[in-house]
Amino acid sequence: MASPILPGLGLGSGLDTGAIVKALVDADKAAKQSQINRQTTTNTSQISGIGTLKSVLANFQTAIKNLGSTTTPQFLGYTATSSDPKVLTSVASNSAVNGTYVIKVDNLATSSKVATAAFAGGASSAIPSGTLTITQNGISRPVDIPAGATLQSVRDAINTQQGVNGFSANIVTDSFGSRLVMGSTVTGAGSDITLSGVAGLEITAGQKMGATPTATSAGAIGELAVDAKFTVDGLAISSKSNTVDGAISGLTLNLVAGGGATSTVTVGPNSDGLKKSIQAFVDAYNQVVTTVNTLTKPSLDKDGKPTIPAALTGDPLARGIMASIREPLASIGAGDKLTVLSQLGITTNQKTGALDFDSTKFTTAMTTQKLGGEIQTLFLGDPTATGDAAKGLLERMNTALTPYTVTGSDGILDARSTNLAKVKTNLASQQEALDRRIETLTAVLTKKYNDMDLLVGKLKATGNNITSMFEAMNAQKNAS
Repeated sequence: MASPILPGLGLGSGLDTGAIVKALVDADKAAKQSQINRQTTTNTSQISGIGTLKSVLANFQTAIKNLGSTTTPQFLGYTATSSDPKVLTSVASNSAVNGTYVIKVDNLATSSKVATAAFAGGASSAIPSGTLTITQNGISRPVDIPAGATLQSVRDAINTQQGVNGFSANIVTDSFGSRLVMGSTVTGAGSDITLSGVAGLEITAGQKMGATPTATSAGAIGELAVDAKFTVDGLAISSKSNTVDGAISGLTLNLVAGGGATSTVTVGPNSDGLKKSIQAFVDAYNQVVTTVNTLTKPSLDKDGKPTIPAALTGDPLARGIMASIREPLASIGAGDKLTVLSQLGITTNQKTGALDFDSTKFTTAMTTQKLGGEIQTLFLGDPTATGDAAKGLLERMNTALTPYTVTGSDGILDARSTNLAKVKTNLASQQEALDRRIETLTAVLTKKYNDMDLLVGKLKATGNNITSMFEAMNAQKNAS
């Protein structure tokens, strides 16, 4: 804002008109400026507070997601340890039992990979239009081949139209020309790929290219797809997949290497793993509690009284968040033995609202009551149940937080941030309007006091002239 030049001591009046104008302007500005400053400070603090809440809740949801991951689950009642992870790995479910199993892997399940006859013209070779039919396990899947197609565009069409079904295609060029090579993510005997419907791309079921392919050779590269074969304590088992469920009750085996390699799988209670996961959950929960307490708890003034408000002191939003994440803790009903969190050594601190975890009490409960399976159900849910009974603590807590963290206008925190941004813009507009009004007022008062000073100066000059006239008249009178 451009400020007018205030006068100093009036040449005519001798008054400090600059100080007078400043005092009048400051008095007019003070109340509104104080209001804007106060509201701006509060708004800035709230924007920062909401941003902190969004960050800590996002971190909490990420922690919940990681703990509840289906691919790398952290809450497992039992642990399955393989003596040689290079042969196989294993994951124990809630229905596992203690035990040791010797597993010998004779061969892994393989997938089908086939190649067409060679095209001397390379990847740009012309391919007749039509419908290429890919058949696997008795299921046929069509690929549309338009007019003007080339071997390369056929490859692209297969990947685009059938990639979602696990098929992939590429072009390999050998001494005879370019061949369309196809593979699949499906494994097991009988899953060999056949192609039909387009001349030059046909591959017959069960046909192998042979050890020394010719230009016209077409079929499976190497051997046909086979099932995995392995033994468990000497009992022969086969599987179409290298991820095996059900061979051993409560275990999922991930076969890694064949050739008769052997590994011993040992199943036992997952006490240390569960303790670590519970501590991670408690730490993530307490980070939210600590942040909310910091944002809502007033600070002490110079007299030691809690009168200085925090960013969100008295804000119902913070209380709503805490109520939402505490509700899932109230009722768990995980099983016959585990009915309350305190059995695991998890209690609520009455002063701070945070969770306390007594690892010694947890260890005792695991030893005496064998709660591993019920702990897994508590946190991850029961897949055999329906409705809310199937949801674990992690899922229910994530659901409770979602209304706050979802992005866009439907998210409570995002909507609050939007409203605060509007308030900030409005305050900036109010400040600009006040600055313009003060600038105008300063200019008006300055002109008035300049005019007053000029008038006083003229009056003084007139008075001085009159005084001089009377003095001259008196001097003449006295001289005569």
